[in-house]
Amino acid sequence: MKIKIYTTGGTIDKVYFDELSKYEIGESTVGDILTEAGVTFDFEVESVFKKDSLHVTDEDRRLLLEKICADGFPRVVVTHGTDTMIETALVLADLADRTVVLTGALAPSRFRYSDAVFNVACAVTAAQILPPGAYIAMNGRILDPRRSRKNRELNRFESRDEKP
Repeated sequence: MKIKIYTTGGTIDKVYFDELSKYEIGESTVGDILTEAGVTFDFEVESVFKKDSLHVTDEDRRLLLEKICADGFPRVVVTHGTDTMIETALVLADLADRTVVLTGALAPSRFRYSDAVFNVACAVTAAQILPPGAYIAMNGRILDPRRSRKNRELNRFESRDEKP
């Protein structure tokens, strides 16, 4: 089994620039994360764009959808910024012949205390076992984007059915 991983930027790939106290999108670390973990499945990583998710447009989402539809891989992981991850997942939700799992991080993967490694691990596992459709893998959970939300107050993803 081979998993295609598309990177789109977001916090997971941000690099901190001390001089300006700003973050910029750097090179993706997802390939390094999987290599260092010693995974035994094949994977291929491709950058689609490098944007903070607040700047992802409908055109970007269409481009991502077109790439996923054209690539022929039945198992796909997308790294994405968390602020608009749900919106992108909804664009991908009707794929009938692909399992697509979106993930990201609430802290950059380059930080010592980041959720990135755990979220990527959950996403690649989910991509291998779930039926076709689009999902979100965050905070140790696999969520249906149609029934999920980002709880900014608690800084986590959850089902809309849950009480905050």
